Amino acid sequence: MQLKTVLMKDRMDLFEAQDEIVIKVWPEFMLNDPVANEYFFRLYEDFPEYQYLMMQGEEIVGTGNSVPFYWHKKPVDLPHEGWDWALEKGLKDKEKNIEANVLCGISITINPKYQRKGISCEMVKAMLKIGKEHLLESLILPARPTLKKDYPLIPMRKYINWIREDGLPFDPWLRIHTRLGGEIIKVCPKAMKIVASISDWKNWTGMNFPNSGKYIIPGALKPVDFDIERDIGIYIEPNVWMIHRLKNE
Repeated sequence: MQLKTVLMKDRMDLFEAQDEIVIKVWPEFMLNDPVANEYFFRLYEDFPEYQYLMMQGEEIVGTGNSVPFYWHKKPVDLPHEGWDWALEKGLKDKEKNIEANVLCGISITINPKYQRKGISCEMVKAMLKIGKEHLLESLILPARPTLKKDYPLIPMRKYINWIREDGLPFDPWLRIHTRLGGEIIKVCPKAMKIVASISDWKNWTGMNFPNSGKYIIPGALKPVDFDIERDIGIYIEPNVWMIHRLKNE
């Protein structure tokens, strides 16, 4: 398979095609994060050089998003918030003309046709290359472990300590990053917050929620809290802060 990486700034004609892949792959509730609704598409306006595609010929194999920003504290001091925080911070730093020193991975999505073919690894390598080309110190990211959705009742802090016999993480996504030199920093327990009405959750999931309580939703990394009297469902997603050092490599 002959793959090539192209920057979105050079192929904005493929914007709708890559967006269709994202919609196809991710659970619908994940596409209704209010921070994403407000800021995500600004990445293509403010940081087109950090958004990219992996292609085979003229077919999109995968799409990647990242945002640069300034972080002067230690990696361990990254906030409990993750994805929402990083997206907003990158765009706010841009507005304030604050020079970035790190790149933050926001999303990598693989075309279903090309999943389980090692494309994720190539997508991470491409993001690392972009960070190096812009002379940034590190790539950090609030990683969303691939198989955590199959273990929604297990706390993330326990899940990330599941290790295979070869010493690598049990989770495939964490394992890819580890093999490429990434390090797990800590859990970010409030990476994304999605709050919506019961009817919205019904439409997104096809499920019913007759009583208040916690429900396991397909694709969610932990149970979603529903309050029938308040007509609200709240999902606070945990992710995992990871770092790849880009200098002195």
